[in-house]
Amino acid sequence: MPASLLIVQMGCPPEDIHHHFGDQSEWFRKALDGLGITTQTVHPEAGDALPDVQQVAGAIITGSWSMVTDRADWSERTAAWVREMVAADRALLGVCYGHQLMAHALGGTVDYHPLGREVGCHQVALAAAAKNDDFFADMPEQFGAYLTHEQSVLVPPPGATVLARSEHDAHQILRYGPRALSVQFHPEFTAPLMAACIQRRAALLAAEGRDVAAMLSGIGPTVQSRRLLHTFVALAQYESSIYS
Repeated sequence: MPASLLIVQMGCPPEDIHHHFGDQSEWFRKALDGLGITTQTVHPEAGDALPDVQQVAGAIITGSWSMVTDRADWSERTAAWVREMVAADRALLGVCYGHQLMAHALGGTVDYHPLGREVGCHQVALAAAAKNDDFFADMPEQFGAYLTHEQSVLVPPPGATVLARSEHDAHQILRYGPRALSVQFHPEFTAPLMAACIQRRAALLAAEGRDVAAMLSGIGPTVQSRRLLHTFVALAQYESSIYS
């Protein structure tokens, strides 16, 4: 039987995004299409209980339009669950909000980035530490990734390893343990979804002095970013075979 991957969906997207692209959990399911993966989704914001970590082999914490610094009850409840997952050495991947929440849960500092938002397709560069990390075997030193965030991990948690950065954000990938990682970028995004995130804020981005047309034309392929997601899922499948 294929492994079942838990998707922890952190809230819902704005109505215009939801209308055209669905929920975050759907984006991940489509990104994993063809890999023989079954998924289950929990919605902490809607009051769903998070499962006993002993019953979870692998999980992904999605992005969100909320802010980690709001310290919402559902978010803090998920942060406590993150600590349990990491302590139990389960496969766990945080994406964007999930990246920030994992860092916050484990003792790091998350807040608004002093240089403002990072939006669009940008280059992510692997750090020296990634060269000795099997998770990044055969990865190029630099690759394109889709980003849209205002808050960032300003200070990683004690013991975390920084594995990648962008020109804007020094903490694009963090490792917290053998099976726990997080990424600031969105490996599940498609080009149309990235374009929609830019277009819905076009006036605001233009007011900040950004060239919206250039941002849209700069949306290129992010094959390596998606590859990292698939690598994590392979790890989670392996974990499932161990714990089943």
